[in-house]
Amino acid sequence: MRYRLTFVVGMALGYVLGTRAGRERYEQLRKTARQVSQNPAVRNTAESAAQQGRQFAGKAFHVVSEKVGDRVPDSVSERVRSLRERNANGTRPEDDWGTSNT
Repeated sequence: MRYRLTFVVGMALGYVLGTRAGRERYEQLRKTARQVSQNPAVRNTAESAAQQGRQFAGKAFHVVSEKVGDRVPDSVSERVRSLRERNANGTRPEDDWGTSNT
């Protein structure tokens, strides 16, 4: 019981001291993260990585569908086909949750 009490007191003390000094550091990290995310080089790299991921996913689906054959449900193949058609038009469609595919 003594060790539990020591642990709880230590956690409480660490929390109090951390929150006093931690807010400034949190704001500093948030500002830096925002600056990095707005950097054009970072944005271009993220977009090219996303594009490569979409290409690899399309190739993987093609290979898997050849091996699996008719065992792929129609709903899955129709969804992939519609996504391919949208991406072929050069647009970035919104996914089912309303966010853009980047």
